[in-house]
Amino acid sequence: MHYNQASLTHVWDTFTGYQRTAVLKAAIELDIFSHIAAGAVTCDAVAARCQAAPRGVRALLNHLVIDGFLTRHGDRYGLDATAATFLDRSSPAYVGSAIGFVASPMVLEGFTRLTEAVRSGGTAVANEGTLAPEHPVWVEFARAMAPLAGMTASLLAQLLDIERAPAWNVLDIAAGHGMFGITLARLNPGVRVTALDWQNVLAVADEHARAAGVADRFRTLPGSAFEVPFGLNYDLVLLPNFLHHFDPATCEQILAKARTALAPAGRVIIIEFIPNEDRSGPPDAVRFSLTMLAGTPSGDAYTFTEYQTMLRNVGFSRATLHDLQPSPERAVIAEG
Repeated sequence: MHYNQASLTHVWDTFTGYQRTAVLKAAIELDIFSHIAAGAVTCDAVAARCQAAPRGVRALLNHLVIDGFLTRHGDRYGLDATAATFLDRSSPAYVGSAIGFVASPMVLEGFTRLTEAVRSGGTAVANEGTLAPEHPVWVEFARAMAPLAGMTASLLAQLLDIERAPAWNVLDIAAGHGMFGITLARLNPGVRVTALDWQNVLAVADEHARAAGVADRFRTLPGSAFEVPFGLNYDLVLLPNFLHHFDPATCEQILAKARTALAPAGRVIIIEFIPNEDRSGPPDAVRFSLTMLAGTPSGDAYTFTEYQTMLRNVGFSRATLHDLQPSPERAVIAEG
């Protein structure tokens, strides 16, 4: 029998992939990357900063070297460029908090029951998974994902040329952390934002609005996006990372309601993981479809053609697709 070593390595790496997630989560919780950036570059020095056992820190540091997040020269450790950019808390591009949601017990539960979800065609988690009304996981989401969302929001702001835009009235549906609307308001003093989400989640968005200095142009609208009246005359209606939770018919309910809320010449902007038409890429968008299977009864990662169909069914005449590189997400802008 001839064994293919490369294939076996790939299988073994996938078998143990959860361990690398756990290692990175522990390193972020212990602030390993920030301590090294601040000058604690030996195992003993990091252990002292973390108030952790040197034996445990040594094993963690060496695993992070193998995983490519740390460098090592003798007994001295350093940050790889990726870790220095995204995992050191002093970096303006820090996104380490996102692992608190991505590897949260609620999200992980869906994947521990993935076989059941595949068999049934929807989440095996009780009570509709994360879609249960006022689920506390969305407060965790709002806090954990804000830095990462802020980066994507900045890319959207560039696409919209926000600094030269007029004084837009913006509705941010399922706003969560609020970073999409807040970023637009921060970069344009004429922008006013209404953020809709559950009341407990909006408390986090309020904190972010105050921190960004836009609280006077940021109001909240608590409740369900399916039940709360949106109001009228919005120049932009934002739908960031929301429609993927639902089947197409339910998405169309929200899109129709959003269209009614628009001012003349207003636009709806959808931010999502959007796979290519044959679902062969990009990798994160393809994988996200399974994330929705694990965590929702009927959600999916929809293609641009599928979004075009939904938008056309509720009266939009035109939709365009835009990459937001280097973010793995894309924007669909609908009008008419």
